[in-house]
Amino acid sequence: MSVILEFKDINKSFGEKQVLKNINLKIESNKKIGLLGKNGSGKSTLFKLANDLLTPTSGQVLVDGKTISSETKKLVSYLPERTYLSASMKVSDAINFFADFYEDFDREKAEKLLVDLQLDKNMRLSKMSKGMKEKVQLVLVMSRNAKIYILDEPLGGVDPASRDYILQTILKNFNKDATLLISTHMIADIEKILDEVVFIDDGQIVLQEDANKLREKENCTIDEIFRRKFYVR
Repeated sequence: MSVILEFKDINKSFGEKQVLKNINLKIESNKKIGLLGKNGSGKSTLFKLANDLLTPTSGQVLVDGKTISSETKKLVSYLPERTYLSASMKVSDAINFFADFYEDFDREKAEKLLVDLQLDKNMRLSKMSKGMKEKVQLVLVMSRNAKIYILDEPLGGVDPASRDYILQTILKNFNKDATLLISTHMIADIEKILDEVVFIDDGQIVLQEDANKLREKENCTIDEIFRRKFYVR
């Protein structure tokens, strides 16, 4: 398989604090990959580097073999951990904003997803719960025809009853030739969809492995492996 996203010798510091330390990571196309780590391990920083929201202190990020640029940003559909949409917007305003900004935005798909997720397009974001706002952002991100979908904690504000439905929505609506890179603390909820897992700890990649092979080798779930590795001492 071809490599769609690569981090080469990446270091990232904020002042004297080094957040990422010599990261070398290749993400293959057509895979669903979980980036798993504790709070503050560097997951969101890595995602922001891939989206040109941050610049590495040293090293290089390649998207589809190209250095980060306005062209590579067109290939990546990114769901940040925190919303960046104005609270004064109606859902329909957010749809129009994305349709104007992204050439690959599928308005018809977005309208269908709003119905599926029971979201009122005339409602203002200021009137919505955290979970509802996250659903709106998910609709926007999944309605692009991108090569890479990067989702940072997409289930954070969603009630347990909705999580399976949200995951099915993600699976049904991302481009089947694309790559899904997802970060979450709710490993038990997502591990069944993953082809591969990457563990990150203290700014370093400590494991990258096929999900099924890892489960077979350790004879337990990825959630249990993660807890054992990071929380049991």
